[in-house]
Amino acid sequence: MKKIGFLSFGHWSPSPQSGTRSAGDALLQSIDLAVAAEELGADGAYFRVHHFARQLASPFPLLAAAGAKTKKIELGTAVIDMRYENPLYMAEDAGAADLIAGGRLQLGISRGSPEQVIDGYRYFGYAPAEGKTDQDMARDQTRVFLEVLKGNGFAEPNPRPMFPNPPGKLRLEPHSPGLRERIWWGAASDATAIWAAQMGMHLQSSTLKFDESGKPFHIQQAEQIRAYRAAWKEAGHTYEPRVSVSRSIFALVNDMDRAYFGSGRPEEDQFGYIEPEKRAVFGRGYTAEPEALIKMLAEDEAIAEADTLLLTVPNQLGVDYNAHVIESILTLVAPALGWR
Repeated sequence: MKKIGFLSFGHWSPSPQSGTRSAGDALLQSIDLAVAAEELGADGAYFRVHHFARQLASPFPLLAAAGAKTKKIELGTAVIDMRYENPLYMAEDAGAADLIAGGRLQLGISRGSPEQVIDGYRYFGYAPAEGKTDQDMARDQTRVFLEVLKGNGFAEPNPRPMFPNPPGKLRLEPHSPGLRERIWWGAASDATAIWAAQMGMHLQSSTLKFDESGKPFHIQQAEQIRAYRAAWKEAGHTYEPRVSVSRSIFALVNDMDRAYFGSGRPEEDQFGYIEPEKRAVFGRGYTAEPEALIKMLAEDEAIAEADTLLLTVPNQLGVDYNAHVIESILTLVAPALGWR
């Protein structure tokens, strides 16, 4: 069995060709798609976070609203850029959203991806300490976030508070028990995956990874997952690790599918540079009739290694079409591969 969810970037555009023409459309349609995915039997609704972009940017109101309108589906991010976050305020927001959802948050965080603007985190009031990098800052803020999620008291109480305090030092409220064990790290390299395991975070690995061997993407990603699991075992955590991978997968089952995605062009990995001196491999997509799709996906070693598969969806094509994309995979592809 494999958990299957969707991952939406929440793109919006005022173009007449877009079914998602405003930030409000993107947010409201995201909630509707989470509801629809739950009704179809999907396991997760995940949302990407990008600042300074016509995409989803502030995840916690969205997660809270989706949590209030659904009952079973996991709700998560992939990923929140920790360079932009106040870890204490974030812990309060996350705790509140998780309580509203009844403990269903699966929160993906990371150093983040290349930005829309130069050093965008500086506009949010954050900057690396002297001698440190933005990656160091993201990890430092992550450590603080993970610590306060444990729910231990750390703040000295006012001896003359407005309201009575419990004894001892105070913790952040609202606290959601168990959320600390539902934090994921988006890793683009083997080393960061190992660090995530050491820190007791689950692993999110997307359709992009730093090229560390020149091998096909799915093989490099599978090797990353195995290194992560070995590091987790060595760390001796008391709960089970989880691993998600993201893929663009489209089953061609009707004329609309073929019009949108049936180009007939072969799909393959691409190698390139996302940042200076950082060569990356971009994983291929999968588009075919269901029977052919099943054969192709059976050869993807990383999907086989993961316990969770996130389907990237073309959100600007509307809720109904995206629900159809998800349903096609759940009913026509997943059972044949043993995912259901």
